[in-house]
Amino acid sequence: MKAGLVVLIIVAVVILGVGGKFVSVRNDLAQKREAIHADWAQIDADLQRRADLIPNLVGTVKAYAKEETTVVDEVSKARAALLGAGSPDDKIAANNRLDNALGRLLVITENYPNLKANQNFQSLQFQLEGTENRILQSRRVYNKAVQDYNTELQLFPQNIVASMSGFQPDNAYFKTDVGARTAPKVSDDQKF
Repeated sequence: MKAGLVVLIIVAVVILGVGGKFVSVRNDLAQKREAIHADWAQIDADLQRRADLIPNLVGTVKAYAKEETTVVDEVSKARAALLGAGSPDDKIAANNRLDNALGRLLVITENYPNLKANQNFQSLQFQLEGTENRILQSRRVYNKAVQDYNTELQLFPQNIVASMSGFQPDNAYFKTDVGARTAPKVSDDQKF
């Protein structure tokens, strides 16, 4: 009888230990997944701030560079695509398009010394630069959260708990577009 009681206690302790570990791992995975959502929300807010600055920047450039309608239209369309994007993947793609369009817009400003000297334009450029830095920092934090979560899903016993609980890898790293990695070249005879 005592041997049966000892076995029963050992089995109960093992079940409690395994169950406790399962709950602990599941809670940790849930926290990591929510960290990704929170970090993405910060990126989304930073992207919105940049999108809110763009109409003022475009308006200022239009006032000085009336013949640059193609580039200005590209920026406006890219901004609209970013604001209309729903999923993180769509927002990342739209952001890369906007990065390229803004890069071209800022390159053409080199041809307009009065525009570069305009106080409003300088202020907008400064705000845009600060926002770009915030986006960069937010992207780093977000990508780290995605990496931590995805790594956790591959570890043992977390992979077993993840598969039993329905956790899936998050593949939405916020990467730059290959074309955005090179700075645009400025030349006097360049056509935009």
